[in-house]
Amino acid sequence: MISHIKGVVEEKFGANGLIVDVNGVGYEMMVPVLDFENVNLGEEKKYYTYHQVRENAEELYGFSSLTAKKLFELLISVQGVGPKAGIAIMSLAEAEEVRNAIANGDVTFVSKASGVGKKSAERVIVDLKDKVGIPSRYGTVEVRGNGVSDGEVDEALDALMALGFTLKEATMALAEVDKSLTVEERVRLALRK
Repeated sequence: MISHIKGVVEEKFGANGLIVDVNGVGYEMMVPVLDFENVNLGEEKKYYTYHQVRENAEELYGFSSLTAKKLFELLISVQGVGPKAGIAIMSLAEAEEVRNAIANGDVTFVSKASGVGKKSAERVIVDLKDKVGIPSRYGTVEVRGNGVSDGEVDEALDALMALGFTLKEATMALAEVDKSLTVEERVRLALRK
């Protein structure tokens, strides 16, 4: 299994396809639209990957954060949601915004993803609402515009997940920790709880 790839982005194609060169080997992967828009050709990047092996194809899906990859894996665990629908949902906004929409039960937000109907969106909400943790804020989430989002990857959330926390456990542990602290301080305080 390929868990991550670190290399130089050599090509961009389609709406969200990349080829990342790792020591002379080019890995083709699909990424969420925001990751696609936020990378430049020739830039070295690390992507956490989901490697799907099927009878007639192998596909690689990449994410700039471990949180996004874990959320994607939760999405594709829902019956009727495959990797392409999962990438479409992850392309709606930053991973934290997608997680927040699911935690809030925002069916309208999820159903805006290409290829995801209302019934599939409802199934995502029912299956994952209790698995994604508490909402970081309440209310509806806006689907991203055409511009590049300025959202940040929560490195403390990624660190806790790398230590073995589930997405839900990590978000709950960080819920009451001051976001203005350094990543190390936030992780240390979350581990004490």
